[in-house]
Amino acid sequence: MTTESALSGIRVVDAATLAAGPLVATWLAEFGAEVIKIEQPRGGDPLRQWGAQKDGVGLMWKSLGRNKKSATLDLRQEAGRDLLRELVSHSDVLIVNLRPSTLNRWELDYPRLQADNPGLVMLHVSGFGAGGPKSDRPGFGTLGEAMSGFAHITGHPDGPPTLPSFMLGDGVAALTATYAVMMALYHRDVHGGTGQHIDINLIEPLARLIEQPVLTYDQLGTVAGRTGNRWDISAPRNAYRTKDGYWLAMSGSAPTIAMRALRAVGRADLTEDPRFAEAQQRLANAAEIDRVMAEWIGERTLDTVMDVFDEEQVAAAPIYDAEQLLADPQMQARGVYAAHPDPDLGTMRVQGPVPRFSETPGRVEHLGPALGEHNDEVYLDLLGLDADRYRRMQADGVI
Repeated sequence: MTTESALSGIRVVDAATLAAGPLVATWLAEFGAEVIKIEQPRGGDPLRQWGAQKDGVGLMWKSLGRNKKSATLDLRQEAGRDLLRELVSHSDVLIVNLRPSTLNRWELDYPRLQADNPGLVMLHVSGFGAGGPKSDRPGFGTLGEAMSGFAHITGHPDGPPTLPSFMLGDGVAALTATYAVMMALYHRDVHGGTGQHIDINLIEPLARLIEQPVLTYDQLGTVAGRTGNRWDISAPRNAYRTKDGYWLAMSGSAPTIAMRALRAVGRADLTEDPRFAEAQQRLANAAEIDRVMAEWIGERTLDTVMDVFDEEQVAAAPIYDAEQLLADPQMQARGVYAAHPDPDLGTMRVQGPVPRFSETPGRVEHLGPALGEHNDEVYLDLLGLDADRYRRMQADGVI
């Protein structure tokens, strides 16, 4: 294992707010990129006030702000935008989520920035993407979850469309954007190309994951509806309640797994029944399979069910809440949720970097910093501002 991180030497300016853009910067920071988080001098990124708080400290900020340097800068002032341009000219990646019209009005559009830094990779995350009649409308992940088709197919058939209670749209967009940034850096650094502009919205990444309804409509003319916890490509597939009031999920996506599940619940006879032995026939008779599974599981405790399913190699898992997830022996054995020291909270458990690299593993160096904690380092040491200019900008509220 090397001591140098995978992204050592890459400098990222995170000038975005809320979730998608800052998430990209968080993941890059975990693998060694120097990430400078630009925040408004008064209040900072709204992520600091987002979600659950402890003693006035935002818990999501502590996780999403990990490994970042916080520098305050008022981009509404021309002097602030000038200083951002100086910083970007010394950086590899810029992440923004301003409306296209704002970028142009503030002269922070990509052609102007690239003129000073030809190798700059600029990630622009917006609600609807560049071009089109909605390009300048404000947008959040909720709108992506709605327009992508996710909410339409989520929920029970007799219930309303269902939105997720977590940042799904932002998260999927951020995952897409992260690999896009890495491809742009690869093109620049390996193939000798220039930097480039990356346009990501909050609708298309999630829509790509749930493309099946579009394919079905395009070719068959039918519109998929809500099916609860069932799925019309796999049977058995549902959430089942156990005798002691717990829930588990199972999937029979692979034919061999489906046959194991039937044998595990004492219905080996159904594996020879043509209604259940072939994939399309199983789907046509999914309700019957579902009834068989629900009855067997409902008569037993969660521990008993999981013992049988584990023994028979059935794809099933308990449906956890946060407490159960933290206590799971697999998560504990892998060290997924380590406690990290923090000056505000004492310690806090956060999920570690997800990809496990053998040579250049990701790290959590520190949790989200105080607002403007790294101003001196960024503006005096990195950019070399003279002390008088620095003090004037502080007095004027630019920094």
